[in-house]
Amino acid sequence: MIVTTTESVPKKEVAKILGLVFGSCVKTKHVGKDIRAGLRTLVGGEVKGYTAMMEEAKDTATQRMMDRAKSLGADAVICARYTTAMTMKGAAEIIAFGTAVKLE
Repeated sequence: MIVTTTESVPKKEVAKILGLVFGSCVKTKHVGKDIRAGLRTLVGGEVKGYTAMMEEAKDTATQRMMDRAKSLGADAVICARYTTAMTMKGAAEIIAFGTAVKLE
């Protein structure tokens, strides 16, 4: 499955647009990580636990988007984008979305 942020795939033609596909993942903070993150705000620097959590959420959202595209018979997802939202205190959502297409 090809996933690209561009409107086309080099050396390929879009034969058919199959529709919008998305995948999302909501992750919550672990209390222990939250306490350590709070302490990190005092000294500055990267909160590696949160970075890893968001990376995992991005990967899950992307896989879910690709699974939906495959279920439509797509060869690729073009114009892929990501967005985030805070769904509740201590929880973040990542949404991956794009256009599922069949290539020639």
